[in-house]
Amino acid sequence: MAFAGNVSKTLHRLYGLFFAICIICGTCSAQEVNRKKLAAEVKAEFLHAWNGYKKYAWGHDDLKPLSKTHHDWYGQTLLMTPVDALDTMIIMGLTDEANATKQYILENLSFDKDIDVQNFEITIRLLGGLLTNYQLTNDKRFLTLAEDLGNRLLPVFNSPTGMPYRYVNLKIGKTRDPISNPAETGTLLVEFGTLSKFTGKPVFYDKAKRALVETYNRRSKIGLVGEWINVETGQWTKTDSHISGAIDSYYEYLLKCWLLFGDADCKRMWDASIVAINKYLADEVKRTMSGRPVDSAVLNELWYGHADMNTGARRATTYGALDAFFPAVLALSGDLKRAQRLQTSSYAMWAVAGIEPEQFDYRARKITSPGYPLRPEIVEATYYLYQFTKDSRHLQTGELLWKQFVQYCRTDVAYAALKNVMTKEKSDSMQSFLFAETFKYFYLLFAPPDTLDFRNIIFNTEAHPIRKFK
Repeated sequence: MAFAGNVSKTLHRLYGLFFAICIICGTCSAQEVNRKKLAAEVKAEFLHAWNGYKKYAWGHDDLKPLSKTHHDWYGQTLLMTPVDALDTMIIMGLTDEANATKQYILENLSFDKDIDVQNFEITIRLLGGLLTNYQLTNDKRFLTLAEDLGNRLLPVFNSPTGMPYRYVNLKIGKTRDPISNPAETGTLLVEFGTLSKFTGKPVFYDKAKRALVETYNRRSKIGLVGEWINVETGQWTKTDSHISGAIDSYYEYLLKCWLLFGDADCKRMWDASIVAINKYLADEVKRTMSGRPVDSAVLNELWYGHADMNTGARRATTYGALDAFFPAVLALSGDLKRAQRLQTSSYAMWAVAGIEPEQFDYRARKITSPGYPLRPEIVEATYYLYQFTKDSRHLQTGELLWKQFVQYCRTDVAYAALKNVMTKEKSDSMQSFLFAETFKYFYLLFAPPDTLDFRNIIFNTEAHPIRKFK
């Protein structure tokens, strides 16, 4: 039995790698994918995880699925999972669950708490979630909560540069931690800008826009940003440049804020940034067999690695689960050729262990960080690419990702992160983005085309959809 199981796992991985190559070559014949059945499966598994949360962690931020206990980020609940999950319930048509969750949030969520919170995480999860829930339900109580939260977060921008501190006390407005990163200084305008549009108060847009511009203005002469920066002095403290965590969504929001608000400054900053990204971070790798290069150009892989922000010198050849958002951004920008090539690399990374690792050295062909915290980015990119191309091979690959995700991460009560994608050992963690992003993107990939108006909405980086402003 053990031998049969190992053979099965090996076949899964080989199929995944084979299909990744087929995406490049365009040689796979598209097989019919039962989208209706798969959408129903995703909805059922969402409810499985949600019911586990309700049974063992109701009213708290997260469920710990192995110990069947709860976790609150700051010692007091901010209802992270209910707020993050509500719009997914609405999109899935889970009306009874959505109504009950909505009522619970409106009756119990309060930000009048003497706790220091991380501005970036609270913005993308809670502020973004509240704004989307207001737009989907037209219940102004969500907007009231969002405005209260926005006002409590505003002190983070009171630095000499206008770039935000990382933490703020929700009750007294005291800030701390001036060493931040582009993702945390530049991934705020979608949410604060939307709050500004809904309330008619320019301060929210202006503060977040200035933070984004100040981050961009400190790029190097070759057009790259670094990984860590002091928001008081404006000096970089780490000059490693990449598209991974700590930088990733900064680039995402340059593009999305142009598309969401029609902000020409954001378009200008995106246009300049993508040139530098493609010049210094992109890495062409020729696949080899038996130690010899493969002559066929279709097997040349595209990855994005690390470089020094000042010189462009290659610093590392790692790519991971967080980097896998970039094909979606490339597709959204109109660069479908690069998007599909990079997505193929993401698929190949997933295929190594049958599920993606947190970090992978693409030249050494080695997993360098083996965890999997239930991240959504590769699914997000699959959804975007299918929306733009209608190529059913992305549905096929999405089905494979879904089956393996369920196989390795499902527990008796919910879903659990993996400590190690090679051994499939689980971790006692199930963050709220499972509901906000991972299940949502899987569902939207297979759901009927009219489920969401993809062309007229922009997802924030936590997958909360917001309608474009005219």
